Parts: sequence; C-alpha cells; structure tokens
Amino acid sequence: MPRRRTTSSSSSTAPSAPRNRTPQPVRVRRRSFGDFVKAFLAFLVLLVLVVGVPLALATQIGWPLPDGAPSLDWLQREITVQTFLHILTVIVWFAWAQFTACVLVEVKAALSGVGVPGRVPGSGPSQLLARQLVAALLLVGATAASLTPGLSQLGQSLEGNQKPSVAAAQQTPGIFAQQQEQAAATANALAEQAGQAGQDAARADGGSSAAHGDTKYYRIQPPEGRHHDSLWEVAERHLGDGRRYKEIFELNKDRVQPDGSRLSEASLIRPGWIMEMPGDARGGELVEMPDEAPNVSEQVQQQISDYAQTGDHAQGSGGGDAQVSLPEQRPAPATPANPINPVTPATPVPGTGGEHAAPGAGQEGHSFGLPEALLASPLLAAGLLGALGRRRRQAMWQSALGAVGGRRGMEPPTPTGDAQDAQDALLVGADPEGVRLLDRSLRGLAASLAAESRPLPVVYAAWMSGNGDLHLQLAQPAGKPPTPWQQGQDQTFWMLARSDAEGYEEAETAAPYPGLVSLGTMDDSRLLLNLEAVPGIVSLGGAEEDRAAVFASVAAELATNGWSDRMTITLVGFGDDLTPLAPNRIRHLDGFEDLFETMSAETRQRRGALGAAGHDSVLTGRTGPAQHTRWAPHLVLLAAQPSDDDALRLAELAADAGRLGIGYLVGTQGTDLPGAAWEMEITREGRLLAPLLGLELDAQMLPTAQRRAVVELFTDADPGSDPEGGPGRPANAPPFLVDISEQGRPAVYARLVGSYEIIGLDTPDGERSALLHEALALLLLHREGVHPRVLSSALWPRGVTADVRDALLERLRTWLGSDPDGTPRLATDATGRLTLAKSVVSDLDVLRSLYYEATQGRGVDSRQVRGRLLTDALVLVRGPLLADRPEGRYRWLTHEIVDAQLPLLVADTGLALSEFHLERDRAEKAIEALNAALRTAPADERLWHELLRATHTTGDPDRLRALAADLVDRSGARGLPPRTEALLDELLPTWREGVSAAG
Repeated sequence: MPRRRTTSSSSSTAPSAPRNRTPQPVRVRRRSFGDFVKAFLAFLVLLVLVVGVPLALATQIGWPLPDGAPSLDWLQREITVQTFLHILTVIVWFAWAQFTACVLVEVKAALSGVGVPGRVPGSGPSQLLARQLVAALLLVGATAASLTPGLSQLGQSLEGNQKPSVAAAQQTPGIFAQQQEQAAATANALAEQAGQAGQDAARADGGSSAAHGDTKYYRIQPPEGRHHDSLWEVAERHLGDGRRYKEIFELNKDRVQPDGSRLSEASLIRPGWIMEMPGDARGGELVEMPDEAPNVSEQVQQQISDYAQTGDHAQGSGGGDAQVSLPEQRPAPATPANPINPVTPATPVPGTGGEHAAPGAGQEGHSFGLPEALLASPLLAAGLLGALGRRRRQAMWQSALGAVGGRRGMEPPTPTGDAQDAQDALLVGADPEGVRLLDRSLRGLAASLAAESRPLPVVYAAWMSGNGDLHLQLAQPAGKPPTPWQQGQDQTFWMLARSDAEGYEEAETAAPYPGLVSLGTMDDSRLLLNLEAVPGIVSLGGAEEDRAAVFASVAAELATNGWSDRMTITLVGFGDDLTPLAPNRIRHLDGFEDLFETMSAETRQRRGALGAAGHDSVLTGRTGPAQHTRWAPHLVLLAAQPSDDDALRLAELAADAGRLGIGYLVGTQGTDLPGAAWEMEITREGRLLAPLLGLELDAQMLPTAQRRAVVELFTDADPGSDPEGGPGRPANAPPFLVDISEQGRPAVYARLVGSYEIIGLDTPDGERSALLHEALALLLLHREGVHPRVLSSALWPRGVTADVRDALLERLRTWLGSDPDGTPRLATDATGRLTLAKSVVSDLDVLRSLYYEATQGRGVDSRQVRGRLLTDALVLVRGPLLADRPEGRYRWLTHEIVDAQLPLLVADTGLALSEFHLERDRAEKAIEALNAALRTAPADERLWHELLRATHTTGDPDRLRALAADLVDRSGARGLPPRTEALLDELLPTWREGVSAAG
C-alpha cells in the first residue's frame, strides 16, 4: 500500500513524492561525449592489459612454461640477474592471468545478470580495476544497442537476463559507491534498451504494443481483510511466476494512474490502479480491449483507454528529495533459490514469527478465538509471559512473608474471558528461546568487541530470519566482525548463525542495544528497529486507533523484553495506563509541557555526563572500562500529535538524541513532522510502511482489546492489589479440591511431586508413551482447562500439523478411558478447552486439598483433624516436581509458576505442622516436620527461623550453635539475612563466637 497523503486520491494532479522515499537508480538516456571518451579509453586499457601484455611477454621475453621437465641441477646453479628477470617474468604472467580472470568474471556477471560478481581469490585491487573498466565499456554497449538494428534484435532475447542486472547493481555492496552507481545506471540503461528493442521487434512483426488487441490490462483489487493485492501475486496468477513482477513494474513505472499518482516502487501500489501486462499474460481478470469489455464499467473502460494512450511514457527520475538511505535491509534468504534477491511485494506469510509460531498458522485455518496480535508477536509474548510469571511469584512470596495485608496464598486468581484468551495466546506465541539467543548474541558481541578494544558499531536494525539467524544492520561499515559473527550480504551487515548463537555462554556485560524493538515481519524475517540509535525523531502516521496499537506494542515489548538491563519508557498521550506491565520502567506524563521540561533536563544531564566521562556516545560507555556506568536508554512515545510550535521545540530537543541514547517515536496525522529522520505509516490493513528504509511490513500491533486483557492479567497478579477484601481475608481456594475421604478414591492417580508415576492406567506401548505422559501432566497442572493450541505448542514447540495433534488427543482419550457411568475422562468445555474428569487426580491436587482442609476446612474446628491432615500432606512430598523428567521435554514448565508454588505450599504445611506440635511442647516432632519441609524448600527463610526457635526450645545451646554454623555455611559469601541475624542475636547472643571458632 502507498503512503497516505492529505491530498485527495482522486486529485487530477500527481501528489508530491514522499520526502524520504528510497532513492531510485538514475536512468540514463543520453551519453555525453565524455562518456564515449571514457568508454573508448577503457576499451584501450583492456585491450593492452588482456592482449598486449601477453603478446609483449611472449615476443620479447619468451613463453613462461619450460621446454622440458626440470632437473635438480638448477638448484645448484649460480643466481644471476637473468634468474631474477625470469622470476619477475613469471610473476607478471601470474598477475596477467589473475587480471584476465577478473575481467572474465566481471564480463560474465554483466552479461548474464547473476547479481554480485564472484570474487577471484586474492585479487581485490585487480578485480576492482576490472570492474571499473568493464562498467565503463558497457556505456558503449548500451548506446550501440539503441542504434544498431542487429543489437536491438539481440536485446530482445536478452531482456529477461538484463532486468535482473538492475537489481544486482542495486544490491552491490556499498563500499565502492561511485562505481556501483555507475554500474547501476549502466545496467538500467541496458534493461531499458532491451525493453525498447523488444517493442521494436514486436512492431516489426506487425503488432503494435499500444494496440488494444495485443496488450492486456489489470486493475489492482481492493484489500480483503488483512490481505491486499501485490505485483508478485499478479505475476504469479497471470504470468505463472511471481518473480516476473519486475516486468510489470517496468511497463508501468512512473505512468500517471487514474488517481493522479505514479508507480514508483514495486511494493507500493494502490487499489484501482491499472497495470499494463506483458503479452503472454493469461487469466479471467485481465482486460484486452477496454471499449469492448462487457463486465467493466464505462468509467473503468475510459480509465484503461486513457492509460493505454501512455504506453510510450517517459521514464522520470522518480522525484522526491534524494536522501541518504539504509542499504537493502532484508537479510539474504536461507535457501539460495535465486542468486538475485530483489525486494518482492510483501504478502502475508503464515508463521512469520519463526518456527515456534508454525502451529498457529500452518495447522489451522483459524485461531480458535485466540487474539492473533499476540500469536504473531513471539518476542513480545515471551517478554510479557516472563514478566507475568515474575509478578505472580513476587505476589506469592510477599503474601507468604506477610508483606501484603490480605493473605492470598499460593493460588493466583484464575483468569477468565478475554484475559484467559490473552494468557493462552501468550503461551502459544511466546518464543523464550529466541529471546535468550538474541540476548546472549548481543551481549557476546559486546564482550568480544571489548576484548579487542573495539567500539560498538551503531546498529540501526536487526533481522531475525525464520531459521533463527540474526542479522545486524550497521549504520556504516565497521570492519570485520568478531568470531563467530560473519560478514553479511555487504559490509553493513553482520550475521550470526543460530548454531553459533547457541554456543554463546552468559556474558557479564551490559546490554549493548537495549533500544531494539519489534516492528513487524517481511517475508519470513522479523525486524527489530533500534529506536535509540535513530538520528532524530521517528514519526508514525495513520489512523489514531492503528497508531495506538503500534505504540502499545512498542511500549509493552520495551517494558518487558529480555535483552535490556535497564530502560525508561515515557508515555505521553496514551489512553490506557500501561504502568502495571513494568512500574519500574514505564512512566506517564500529562502533556507536552511536562515532557519538554523533563526531557530538557535529562538531555542536558546526559550531554554533560558524556563529556565528563570522555565518551562520544552512550555506546562507548557500555563496553570497556566504563561498562559499569550502564548508560540506560530512554524511549519517549508521544502518541498525541504535537502542535506546530511544540513540534519545532521537540525537533530541537531530539537533534542530538541518538548520541545520548534517547529515542523519540511521535504520532502524526499525515503531515510532515519537523526533525523526523525516519517516517513510517501504519495502514488500516495492518501494514507498516517505511519508505526511507524501503520497508513494507506486516506490523506488530497490540489492539485495544488485547491491551486491556494483558493489563488485566498484570493487575490481578499485582501483589498490592486486593479487590476482594483486606487483612484477614481467607487465602484463594485451589482451582480443584479433591474428596479426601475414603469414598473419594480416584480412578486414576498420578504422582507428580517427586518421580512421575501413574496408578490406574496401563502403560502405553511404543514411543508415544512419553508424549502421552507429558500431555497428561500438563492437564493435571491446569484443572481449569487447557486450550488445544496451548497443548500443541507445549508438546511441539517447533510446530505440528493438525492431524498429528488430533491423533494424539484421540490416543489420550482412549488411554484415559471413561468412568463407570460412561463419562469420558478427557472432555472439552464450552470454551473449547480440554478438561479432565474429577476421577483423574494428582498428588499435587491431594496436597493442596489437604492443606486447604486443615487450615480453612474441618481442621479449623478440630485440632486432631488438623494434625492428621497436615501430617498426611507432608508425607506426600517425595521431592521436586517431576524429578525424573527426561532431558529436552517439559520445557513448558519454564512458563509455569508451579516451581514456586510447590516449595511455598510445602513450607506452609511444614510451618503449620510445626506450630501444631509446639503447642503441645513436642519440639522434636516440630523439628522433624521442619526438616522434612526444608528438603523441598531449602531457601525458605521462614522455615529456618522456625527451626531455630524449635531448637531453642530444646534447651541445648550446642545444638543451636551447630545449627547457626550450618546456616552460615549455607549462606556463603552473601552472609546471613538481616532478620536471621537479629533472631540469632536474640536466641543465642554468642553465636558469632561459636561460628568464628568453628571457622
């Protein structure tokens, strides 16, 4: 889709070109006298070097090859001047052969259109000279092709090969910019002359290219949902090969469309535009004769007729202000299907989030009601899921330690409705492994550069390809990357293969590029833009609702990502409060005046701090000796468009932002924003357009409904929130309570606390047994129900097809069987989630039920019942959860909080049982209960405190002193916690002396 302008699309005049559009290659029409002189001189130089040098050597000095086989006598001969001359002659012959090989490689590349020529080993300067001479010589060929009839006919047959040369010239690495520009101009000239030659040949055969009978036209279709028409799809449907979109582009480039605009980039087309098609186009959507098309309105017929009159249109220069633009952004494809990788029209690609997202798109035609925005955002989902888990753990610990008034227990509130769908989408879409590799790769790069005393290069963007490779787009060439990084498609790309990234260890260094944030996907690659490094403001145009969705996605990912150490995000003009996602990172300001006051002070402070530290930018402060300063980024997201005066003040404020580590993303309504270095636009179809970068992405967005659902998850998990009451409120009940009487004996009983065992079912046969056991464990840990997509994502994190998943579910139903009344033990609830029958129980369910019944049920009124229930509960604890799980499986446990719930539950049980025994002065029984709980929860400070108190009641100071020494040994270099030290001072004032004597 094109950039939207404030001018009407039906205007008769062509709107101005985008101010920062990607510069187009200059199309050369006429050659000056100087061009002919250069071409002639290049021809003479090539003739002398390729032909004259060997002739002169052969006639004056002789042929370099010996007349016969050499003997060992020549080793004993005297070294004379003639010997040196012979050696020099051989060297000259070798140099000539190398240069000739370079000329042949360059000529072959120019004629065949294979893109970037291959490198001749050890011949950098020679190949550069050959490239310059061949490029200059092509000027003669381009001119002759338009004047000589024989070459014109030849150009017709070479048309298919010459057009790729345009893309090849555009993608040539940028270190020799002048030579590349000349080569690109020459290649464009050849392509243009070849196309003209084809038209001349067609006219010679009696057919006019402008005649309606031979020329077909296609009208760009309006979008349907998130899908829109593209030249690639048009070429695929009507020409049989999507790569032929370049032919359509060349036929229609810069021709005036019915709405007054022009086609300037192959990826930017509008509905209603008319495209002239090559003569071999086929398909029912094409129109051959506009005035005789019965299914086309008269208005469209007239538009096509008018468009047909401009067949020999003039090719313009593309208009717009030429600005320095980033090199080709997309990394090279994983599979070398085509040596030339031009920017093709972007189309929606299933599973663009990477391999983990494959289940979401490849196996189903729909999302089962889960929000697509979160499913297609793997890095954002992983950050949100990790932050949510940390928040829930924090709430449990604060509740357990009594830091919050109302005791909420170990059970966080079970989300429902949209919040439940959002949580399931996070579980399905999250790619924690991708986040881990990205973080380790960036920190490893920073550590390697610091070890070599090299500064961090400025990185504008990062691409994560579908196969897991990471490509960094540098602002400028920065030399050879450190191992295992490799040079990418040119000198401004550094690439790290996934296999090499997996070999990285944790690096003790600051995060080098914490301002990277996902913007969307192009083909199978995900773009992360470094907002911190942009030399100025990034503006975002489009409808207010769409802009807000992009802003929310950016803010949420920056607030929760895993590749940043510290981050400050200032939000201005947001409708919803995103602070619950990361209260320590996100802050809100009321308006522009507050923003200007705050950021002016911070800008002055950072500029002064950099000067005092002797750094030219924050990047030099993040590596090397000054690494401890941790120059944290500050990203400002201004969703409300500033006034004209405020925009000028903001532009002045952001002029030096890139050097200071401050980024600005500002929303606009389509007008140019002063100081905007990069301009982007979000369309109604969810496409993110960045003309300066040459990008058209499937945007990553967080719409209002999903944003509120995510915020609800964090709000409910907040340890400070207590919507149902204050102090004294009962703890949250477990989601599933077991009948612990004799009549409640389950039909299927699974032991999860300790080694995994199942009682009541036969062991499945074959290799699928492990998969069935894992699926059952996931269902047992989520009695509220498991979404089918969550189950498939957990069992097959790299993706699975629907038939395989359904086959597993059918085997699981068969294995679990039915209850005596015929009710299946695996069912589906009204929301489509998988649930287990009450007759299928785990020891964790029993443990929760026993503790709940002892503290809030029958045990409250009966001391005897409470003691029996707590003792039975503690007996169930045989070790950590799923202690013998196989390597590589159960990775979904990293998303769970059960690893924190179980130790807390066991600790609470041990504390309650200890209190029960101490009430009757049974100190040994209390110590036994506490030691049993410590085997599962060794880090719980409450257990150690109660153990010290229980040991103190025995009246044995030596035993208490030995326990204190054991605690000191366990604490290591960190030392005892302050509260533990205070308790020991109270119970055993001389404990330090005993510890020192023992040490």
